Order: sequence, then structure tokens, then C-alpha cells
Amino acid sequence: MNETTVLFRPVGQKEWDLIAESGYTAFPPRLPYQPIFYPVLTEAYAVQIARDWNTKDAASGYVGYVTKFQVKTEFIARYEVQTVGSSRHQEYWIPAEDLPQFNSNIVGKIEAIAEFRPEQGSQE
Repeated sequence: MNETTVLFRPVGQKEWDLIAESGYTAFPPRLPYQPIFYPVLTEAYAVQIARDWNTKDAASGYVGYVTKFQVKTEFIARYEVQTVGSSRHQEYWIPAEDLPQFNSNIVGKIEAIAEFRPEQGSQE
């Protein structure tokens, strides 16, 4: 079975730099206070987080990127979709210890499809 599922993830500057260091093939390990990696199901939800949260957060470098990538459907199917807030806010909760296996199930490259900065707005 070679089916893939398209997912999105909002990231800040530091995380984007680490993705670039991987050759755009992996997300960096979670920090000790981050027990969950959460890719989201829709571009709109990722945009909301990148634009409204990352651009106001010093830890994100006041930059929000929306990443898009594909993961093997067979792998992601072992996790339940979580709804946080409204039905538009759906994501997977991947335990930090599962992130290396998650990364090995990414198909192709992780790409940035939008960038947000407080002084510039959106650049797509």
C-alpha cells in the first residue's frame, strides 16, 4: 500500500531552519517540555496558527511558516484525529518518542507553502 496523506504543520523560524538542515525530510526532535508533535489536517488551520500565534511568539522568531508534507497513510492511521476547539481544528497527536518513526514515514520533501511576519503579512 503506497497511499499517502497530506498534512500541514505551522512552524517558527528555528524549527524551519532545523527542517532545512535535514534536507527538508524530517521534523526536529521535540524539546523536553514538548511531549507531543502535532501535525494538522488542513492548510487553513495551519495558516491560523502560523499567522496568529507564531508571528507574536519570540520563541518562533516572530515568523510563522506553513509546511505541507505527505506521510504514509498506513502509518498515520494508527493515530486518532483529535479535535481541539471547533471541528475546523483537527490534528494528530504524535508522542515525541514516535517522531523518528513518523519522520521515516514522510514521503518526499517538507515544503513551506506560506510565510507570515508581523511587519510584512503573508507571502505565498
